[in-house]
Amino acid sequence: MIWQHKPTLLALSLVLLGGCAGNLNPQQRQQTPSDIATAWQHGAAQNTLAVEQQWLQTLENPYIEKLVNKALNNNQALLQSAYDVQIQKQQLIISGSALWPDLDISGQTRRSKNNRPVSYDNASSVTLELSYEVDVWGKLSDAKRQANLNYLAQQASFEQAKQQLVADVVTGWFDLVTAQQLLDLYKRREENAQQNLDIIESGYRQGINEALDVYLARNELNNERTRIANQQATLVSASRSLERLLGGYPKGDISAEVELPVFLAPINIGIPSELITRKPQLRASWYQLLASDAGLAFAHKQRFPSLNLSASVSDSTDRVGDLFSPSSLAWSLLGSISAPIFNGGQLKANEEIARLNAQKQEQAYLDTLYDAFSDVENAITQQQSLQASYKSTLEAQENALAAEQLSFEQYQSGLVTYTTVLDAQSRSFDAQSSLIETKNQLIANRINLYVALGGDFNAPTSEPKSNNDEN
Repeated sequence: MIWQHKPTLLALSLVLLGGCAGNLNPQQRQQTPSDIATAWQHGAAQNTLAVEQQWLQTLENPYIEKLVNKALNNNQALLQSAYDVQIQKQQLIISGSALWPDLDISGQTRRSKNNRPVSYDNASSVTLELSYEVDVWGKLSDAKRQANLNYLAQQASFEQAKQQLVADVVTGWFDLVTAQQLLDLYKRREENAQQNLDIIESGYRQGINEALDVYLARNELNNERTRIANQQATLVSASRSLERLLGGYPKGDISAEVELPVFLAPINIGIPSELITRKPQLRASWYQLLASDAGLAFAHKQRFPSLNLSASVSDSTDRVGDLFSPSSLAWSLLGSISAPIFNGGQLKANEEIARLNAQKQEQAYLDTLYDAFSDVENAITQQQSLQASYKSTLEAQENALAAEQLSFEQYQSGLVTYTTVLDAQSRSFDAQSSLIETKNQLIANRINLYVALGGDFNAPTSEPKSNNDEN
């Protein structure tokens, strides 16, 4: 409708529908549930100071830092996540553009010929049009707010993916070190089994040992060789897994001839409430929840009238040079309002879908939140268990090695059978391999605890901001 001719109807519509826009009062979201504990349940022995933000440096291993940097620059999954952030940023720009007017220009020129009498006609025209939707109800602002929150959520998800990748690279490296140390152990045991076999065969030829002992010793040697073959495959597989994290071809040629560190000292674990704003995964879920609220507000306001303003300036003449002459310019100003009356319940259903999505996202946030708390609690408990296991396994290894040596000496003296020697060797092998694996489990759990706590691997940086940082 023409604005100048219908001011009363438009004003009346705005007054009558103004109250409708106020019917939607989004629920005041609580980012921190009321039942959050004030301290971690099994963290009494831990330091509740702020979580460390540079845990990678505590490893004091430049080679690991080199691997991490390579992964951050080349890992395909992380690069995809980075592109998702850029895509969401463009979506934010698109949503924000609706709050600005659209300005378009069009022009044409035409030349025609008449035969009787012969004549030529020229015609040129140009039109400049401006259109603008007035954000009366805040509908367009809600759409931009939703896009902004989705952008923040994508940024937080990218940060979480980056932290997880670093953790995977570090644990992947120590998995490789563990595989190498187990292989070295198996090779030492093969040498020991070969030496034992040589001694037993020599005794058999002298009539001291029985044939059964020879067969048992040969069997033990073959078992060790089988372990070596299997472990070599495990080592190459661990190397390839790490290479894939680094974004390269899985050649399986990374070597790891180093010792496993032992992590026994406690770390800062903070308090549960700090985790909510520190961990990127939780921030992402929170932003997604707020975005669903903004989506609900947008869907609700889709049922209200839309107010559009448009203006145009045009000119037409038979000479291009005369265009935009003040004497020939024509202009128009138009205001229009449109409102949905009947659409078979489509808009109402869209609003209900948005409402259900908001409720679903609320439960998703709580699910993610409590899972995050569970991850921390489990990692703390596991750390205490592994530390106790390491100490007992270390003592068991010392005893088993002594028993293995003593049993073979007693066998050579005829005090015990070779079966006793094999049993002692088996216990020694179990203790040595268990100690290596427990060290790796301590490392993996420590890294997982850092990630669960939301501790960054690098120096803290300011959180990325969008056009309007929504909390």
